[in-house]
Amino acid sequence: MRVTQSMLTNNMLSNMSKSYEQMGKYQEQLSTGKKISRPSDDPVVAMKGMNYRTQLTEIEQFQRNIGEVHNWMDNSDAALDKTTKALQRLRELAVQASNGTYEKGQRENIAEEVKQLKDHLKDLANTKVNNKYIFNGKNTTEAPVSVNETDGSLVKNFNTESVNIEVSKATKLNVNVDGNEVFGKDLFSDIDQFVSNLSSGEDVDASITAIDNNINNVVNTRADLGARMNRVELVEDRLSSQEVMANRILSDNEDAELEKVITKLKTQESIHRAALSVGARIIQPTLMDFLR
Repeated sequence: MRVTQSMLTNNMLSNMSKSYEQMGKYQEQLSTGKKISRPSDDPVVAMKGMNYRTQLTEIEQFQRNIGEVHNWMDNSDAALDKTTKALQRLRELAVQASNGTYEKGQRENIAEEVKQLKDHLKDLANTKVNNKYIFNGKNTTEAPVSVNETDGSLVKNFNTESVNIEVSKATKLNVNVDGNEVFGKDLFSDIDQFVSNLSSGEDVDASITAIDNNINNVVNTRADLGARMNRVELVEDRLSSQEVMANRILSDNEDAELEKVITKLKTQESIHRAALSVGARIIQPTLMDFLR
């Protein structure tokens, strides 16, 4: 095959273009820190990156869900703590009123404080966080305890459905407390009976027993909530570990090793200079150069 000057020139220019392309590739990797800038650069790396990003996005969403779980549980625990303190105060008053030397006027004074504590417990049953009633199950828009305008009695309408939030794949945690277990059974009727016993001066000891039962209900509910809170911490730790691993795998898949990229760029620059030097010798003088 006859090799012409035109063929040599065209081959030289084609190789020079490829050399520029390689240098451009390494410079882009160096400036972006990524192995690829478009899926066509390496479809396998691009596909793996999409999968790893999907996994990382799921983990981040589960972590946001964990934040909502803490919002429910922490506020529920705080409200139950205040409920326990109010019940303990009621018990102190019941023990105090059981003293046979107390006169009717003194018992009536105790009854006034008992009524205030009852209102306080009603407010705790209607605890609202982030515009949601946390002790009313899935019916978070309506207060579970209301006042009957006719006779002033309390009306209880607790929703007992569980509120479940997904914290990892196929894992949902119950984040709410069944308000009916704490406030809906006999709590308010026991307090009303306590007030009645204070007025009559009889059966005050029975009120102590009733209040103790309510305290035990709250303690058992807090124990169950505490166990679920401990599990949330375990799930949170696992998600943190998964996030670290997912970020590391994504980095290994996509991030360029800058040391290697710099070495390749320097090598390509040397090759390119050599190609330019050879190209200068290939492009021979033409007839026009001799006619000047």
